[in-house]
Formats: sequence, structure tokens, C-alpha cells
Amino acid sequence: MAYSPERKAAVLTKMLPPNNRPLRQLSQEEGISRGTLAKWREEARAKGQFLPDAKTGPEGWTSTDKLAAVIETAAMNETELG
Repeated sequence: MAYSPERKAAVLTKMLPPNNRPLRQLSQEEGISRGTLAKWREEARAKGQFLPDAKTGPEGWTSTDKLAAVIETAAMNETELG
């Protein structure tokens, strides 16, 4: 089944902080297989998008995820960071 780019983007947004929804939960809510969601997350990561695993807090992030978070938030002002 093909999903629209808009739907894919909306689901990927739910994987972003501060939501960090687990794939299992998103799969149930959206009716999309966990395998498809994992593939989308890996594709987004390959393009440089910051998508850490929901099951780990910042303590479990890889150094690559931490660097991506710093780079992504560097240009934000106080309101955007909040």
C-alpha cells in the first residue's frame, strides 16, 4: 500500500521530540505496520532528520543523535526551544 507524502510526514512528526511515540503505539494508532514505520524512520535519519528511538531517553541516545539535536536546535530562539 502506498501512503501519501503528507501522511508519511505527519506520522514522522509524531516520532519527533517531545512526542517520541514508540513504533508499536504509532502502528496501532495509524494502522501502519511497524516495519513500514521503522523503514520511514531509517530513511529520514539517512536524510539527516533527527529521529531518536522512543524507547530510550537522552541517556540512551547515540552520539550522532545528540549532535543532530544540538545542530537542529542551534538556530532556535528561547520560545522555539521551549
